[in-house]
Amino acid sequence: MSAQDKSAEARERALAAKGRMVSLVIVGTMLLWLLSLWLAPKLGLTTRYSILIDLLALAALLWSFIVSWQLKRARQAARDDR
Repeated sequence: MSAQDKSAEARERALAAKGRMVSLVIVGTMLLWLLSLWLAPKLGLTTRYSILIDLLALAALLWSFIVSWQLKRARQAARDDR
């Protein structure tokens, strides 16, 4: 196996790890957001806190969208280099 093959394999592993991180952030965000919808009334949280939780969830999803876009671009660049 040449050094270039090892480098390409290492790059692909890094992209796969980043993809797993994005998927975990998406799933975790949705689970916590749904949990907060259920728990907020039981804990007596005001609307202010509910909106704050919504905004934090949106920020996490925006981050995951941006990183997913970067992953797509990196994979396209790797495919074009071959």
